[in-house]
Formats: sequence, structure tokens, C-alpha cells
Amino acid sequence: MANGPLKSEGAEIDGFIAALENTREVKDIAGWRSGFAALDRALNGLSRGLYLLVGPPASGKTALAKQLADQVVRLNDGAALFFTFAETKNDLRVRTLARLSGLEAREIRRGAGYLLHTYGAAKQPGADEPPIGWDKLKAVAAESKSWLARLYIVECGLRTTFEDIERDVFAAREAAHSQRLLVVVDDAQRLGAMSLPLDARLPLVVERLTDVALRLDLPIVAAWPELDSGAPERWAERAVGADVVMVLRDERSGDAFTRRLTLHIVKNRGGAKAKLAFDFTENLTLALEASGER
Repeated sequence: MANGPLKSEGAEIDGFIAALENTREVKDIAGWRSGFAALDRALNGLSRGLYLLVGPPASGKTALAKQLADQVVRLNDGAALFFTFAETKNDLRVRTLARLSGLEAREIRRGAGYLLHTYGAAKQPGADEPPIGWDKLKAVAAESKSWLARLYIVECGLRTTFEDIERDVFAAREAAHSQRLLVVVDDAQRLGAMSLPLDARLPLVVERLTDVALRLDLPIVAAWPELDSGAPERWAERAVGADVVMVLRDERSGDAFTRRLTLHIVKNRGGAKAKLAFDFTENLTLALEASGER
């Protein structure tokens, strides 16, 4: 048998209790920290299983997913593997650098010449906190290398398969020298048969990704587009096989610099349903939890 000889719960329980006893670390959540305190409380951290992130196009799914991957790697002893279909590696790098440096993504894309012309060079080289501009960007990149060394991005194409996902999981674990791995699949609908309607693809992709998460013992966050309006709760029935279903909705509020979005957790096998408020910068490079956990 794949899982070894069949054993009774009576034979297994002592080993389980021993494992709990050996866990001396005092933890307020069971899984990995996400960097979002309210999200951690709602989900009890990130653990093995499929987390489906649903939202309309351009609603902030990719930004939230990339920030989540960055924060998981930075805050936990593990690695992350980000599969992207629509954006390039450089696009995602710009998102990360913009979020960490405070620079606009469009400014970073213009390069060092523009940044030096606009902001100038640091007047005090070697200062603890260089002023915003090219020097700040370089400093942020240097400071982040320690955790970026455990973050991997894979650019996908029309022929990318579930088998490719699995092979890259093994490769990332070997490269990072760690079995602890978070997987993010952006635009996960592109893994399904493109000849099928989107609604018909959803249960197939959910089933396959859930299987991968369980067999390879890892959390998978998969982003999925919402092309029709309706109550967020209906996604709990649409994605029956997912462990957690989160629906991102734009509240059409905020100010000139931020957009208020609500993350509806409509299915949660590890805890209760919830609504979490996030403030996104207008260019969708930074998400901050706002007051209003419900």
C-alpha cells in the first residue's frame, strides 16, 4: 500500500501524542504565518491544502498572492514557489521592490537613470535609511536577498501541466534544502482544458490541485477569476473540493491613494468564516490589513 500497512487508531495514537509532546514551541496558530494577523487568526495559519483566491480581473489577486508568498518566506522557515501565467518574472520583481521601497512600480521600470534624475543620489552614502530613490531601491534589494534566496518564480505557458507543477515542487524543495514549501498558482484557470468553459474547468482544477497539495504535503494558493457578479458565498458550492475559499471584492471606497477591498472567507475547513478588510495602494503593490475584521 502507498501509505504502508493498515494500522488501527489504537496503534497510531501513542505516536501522535508523542509528536504533540515534542512540540515545545508556543504557537498562537497551527500553520505558517502569512504576515497578515487577522488572516492568520481566521485560517489558523497556512497549512496543507488548497486555498482558492477568487476575484474579478484587476482586483488585486496577483498583488495579494505575491505579497503573501513574500511574507511567508520572510516570516517562516521555508520556501515558496510562484507559478505565473500572465506576468513575467520582472513584473513580479517590480511589484516586490515597489512594495518594499515605497517607489512607484512605473518609476522602477524606467530604471536607474530616471530615478537618479528624479530623486538624485543619496547625500550620505552608507546611512542606515537612504532616501527614497535609486539608493533606496538597491538597499532594499540587498537586504531582501537572504529570504529571496528561498523564493522561486516559474513563468508558465499554454502547455504547462499539473505534472510540470509537481516536478517544479520537487526541484524547489531540493534547491531550497527544505521540504516546507508554499505553492502559489496565479491564473490557475489556465491549467485546465482551455476548450472547456470556465465553470466546467473549475472543479477539475480544484480536484487536481487539492490532490497535489495532499500528496506532496504543502499549502497551495490558487488564484481564479470571477467574471460574473453575485453573492461571494456561492463560491463555497462552486469549489467544493477546496479547503479554503476566499473571495476578493472591491468596496469602491478609499481615497486618492488607497482602495478598500474585502476578503470574504466563505469556506474554511480550519475555522470560521470571516470578512477581512484590506487597504491596497492605488497601484496594487501593497496590501495592508485594515480595521474591520468580522
